[in-house]
Amino acid sequence: MWVIKIGGSLLGSEELIHWLDVFARYGDGKVILVPGGGIFADAVRRAQKQVNLSDSAAHRMAVMAMDQYGILMADLNPSLVTAESELEIAERGWQHRAIVWLPSKMVISDDKIPKSWDVTSDSLAAWLASKLNAEQLILIKSQPPLTRQMSIEHLIKENIVDKDFGDFTVGQRFHTWILGKDDYFAFSSGISQETMHRVGMKVRCAWN
Repeated sequence: MWVIKIGGSLLGSEELIHWLDVFARYGDGKVILVPGGGIFADAVRRAQKQVNLSDSAAHRMAVMAMDQYGILMADLNPSLVTAESELEIAERGWQHRAIVWLPSKMVISDDKIPKSWDVTSDSLAAWLASKLNAEQLILIKSQPPLTRQMSIEHLIKENIVDKDFGDFTVGQRFHTWILGKDDYFAFSSGISQETMHRVGMKVRCAWN
């Protein structure tokens, strides 16, 4: 199983449409898409600045913002299906469909997840990958690092992932990769580990 987070910054781009088409064609019940927050989460940030909104409430609203982006992605490609629970994820997998995860139901019910802006959709994608015993965690970014490999510490320093990302990835069994928004070309004939090794940036799950 592959957990693939699609950044909210891809919203409105042709690249997003192409990625969704790739996953709809080749997902086969083994791909779970994690939506970013994008403009929907930005709206929560603005609201928190305007009113006395607690971090806990902002966290819940930001996770719901991911739901909105997920619903949007599924609407852009009707071959995709949404899922809100582990049971629904399993059921959609049995149907051999590519799945868009709507995270609010699962995330808000887990009190162990910190309720702050230090935990973004990147960390929540890692949280889901761990929960589902996924083999691969892939982050699709508009501006990926230029190097072929980078540690979690450097990713955090470069603001490529959130501050708590390492807490959700270090010591986990899944492999972590970063792809650029244009890399969908490489997967036009299917999704494979060979292609991932050829075009992806491998994340060293270490602090240095």
